[in-house]
Amino acid sequence: MPERPNGRLGVVIKQFERAIVLALVVMMMVVVTLATIELGWIIIRDFTTAPILLLEVDELLEIFGFFLLILIGVELLETIKAYLRDNVVHVEIVLEVALIAIARKVVVLDLAKHDGLDALAMAALIASLATALLLEKRARRRRAKAREP
Repeated sequence: MPERPNGRLGVVIKQFERAIVLALVVMMMVVVTLATIELGWIIIRDFTTAPILLLEVDELLEIFGFFLLILIGVELLETIKAYLRDNVVHVEIVLEVALIAIARKVVVLDLAKHDGLDALAMAALIASLATALLLEKRARRRRAKAREP
């Protein structure tokens, strides 16, 4: 982590960063709350329109996409909270958010509109993110073992 300026300027910068991060937390909470309300509205609307209590495939995909979108928001909130707590961006959380985001894209993807190259690109992205997450978790375990007496 880069060194921060010492003295009065360092204190001002630290307070500014904290204020910005707190503002981000509040805004993320508002966005996640509104997205959750929107999801509830979509579910009610889809269940109450004909045919009642039956969902079409496109409606299910919309609902699943919204669920994953809200989960991404919650994970981003966790990332911001971890930054506030530790003053460090946790790579593991960022990789988890990226995996959830690409999973959401896969769930709502209409393969009829995309060619095989797009599917291969997404598969490569998922594999690379999963590998990075696995390596990060292994590295974290090794660091934890190295700290043990």
